[in-house]
Amino acid sequence: MLRVSKTVFLLMAMVLAAAPIAVHSARAQVTIDINRGNVEPLPIAITDFISGDQMGAQISSIVTADLKRSGLFAPIDKAAFIEKTSNPDAAPRFEDWKVINAQALVTGRVSREADGRIRAEFRLWDTFAGQQLDGQQFFATEANWRRIAHIIADAIYERLTGEKGYFDTRVVFVDESGSGTQRTKRLAIMDQDGANIRYLTDGRSIVLTPRFSPNRQEITYMSYESGTPQVYLLQLETGQRELVGDFPGMTFSPRFSPDGQKIIMSLMREDGNSNIFTMDLRSRQTTRLTNTNAIDTSPSYSPDGSQVVFTSDRGGRPQIYVMNADGSGQKRISFGQGSYSTPVWSPRGDLIAFTRQSGGGFEIGVMRTDGSGERILSTAFQQEGPTWAPNGRVLMFFSGSSQPKLRTVDLTGRNEQAVPTPNLASDPAWSPLLE
Repeated sequence: MLRVSKTVFLLMAMVLAAAPIAVHSARAQVTIDINRGNVEPLPIAITDFISGDQMGAQISSIVTADLKRSGLFAPIDKAAFIEKTSNPDAAPRFEDWKVINAQALVTGRVSREADGRIRAEFRLWDTFAGQQLDGQQFFATEANWRRIAHIIADAIYERLTGEKGYFDTRVVFVDESGSGTQRTKRLAIMDQDGANIRYLTDGRSIVLTPRFSPNRQEITYMSYESGTPQVYLLQLETGQRELVGDFPGMTFSPRFSPDGQKIIMSLMREDGNSNIFTMDLRSRQTTRLTNTNAIDTSPSYSPDGSQVVFTSDRGGRPQIYVMNADGSGQKRISFGQGSYSTPVWSPRGDLIAFTRQSGGGFEIGVMRTDGSGERILSTAFQQEGPTWAPNGRVLMFFSGSSQPKLRTVDLTGRNEQAVPTPNLASDPAWSPLLE
């Protein structure tokens, strides 16, 4: 196996051969069925990776935090470990791990190459079946050691659930500082766990709704630097910025198409109505998709690009509608109490996340793409703006109007957590898996 990152100097993964061990049991390999309604977290032991400094323990601690935060894993306290791992290449004493009910075990090593790169390797063991499930090694520059930890966590997640992880990702959001009318809003980007924050704008102009390109290190966002909201493209690696277009009236909620060749957005005209348009980023040609005397906004493509979900108040109050990508076949799919907003299609294609305001509270929920099966995952005084992890299993959103902070919740609604940021934070957007 070979993985080469486009965003770091060098990052490679290779399979580590399983150590020759005897199978102690005919028990099936340990897995997590994440398609069940309620999933009990899997007890897993993650040892400190062997190293000559603190790097091994730091990497294993990030792996532990990633897996625990997913809600699917219950890392066991290291104080309960019986066997003290000294050679991660050797088969562990499985009986010692079964005693503490560790159904899976992770061991590893971190070392430095002659050229200064870090090499991190791990092995994943099924303690009850007595066999190795996975083993890989990764190389990267020292500056990217945290990425190694996230990639290891993704590998473990995928091996035990059968689905891609989401830990080696980033989140772009609006960092907010100050108070009242003096609040400063800057674009910022961070790892999905809140680490490695980098600021992308200087805060001199209000910025809103950043969104990732699905296939480039690029975001689209709105800025008020000209006095009215305009849409920009920003290259994350170079910092190069480009005005998408100078549209008459107001512009809202730009978002990329799945192929990254278009953006879709809402444009408000002088009559106060807003409709949905697309712009081809190569030709700069715009195409109008809706034409109503209502407010149509917050468009989001389906993963295959064939449909668009959006919000419209054409029925009297904001509800969720779906249409074909050319604007045909517009139909309402939400019929619950309250007002719906900020719909966004799951990367898996099976669900639409939304914000619903009802009875003085705000709810983050999901529904099937035909509007059926509506479920509320989180309720608070004020929260909105869901964004999907790239595997379609977790949502991030912001909660609080005057003091907004980021939070995540999984599809069960049982695992809601705060995302640490140094200041207030709003408008999150999750990146695809890094490459």
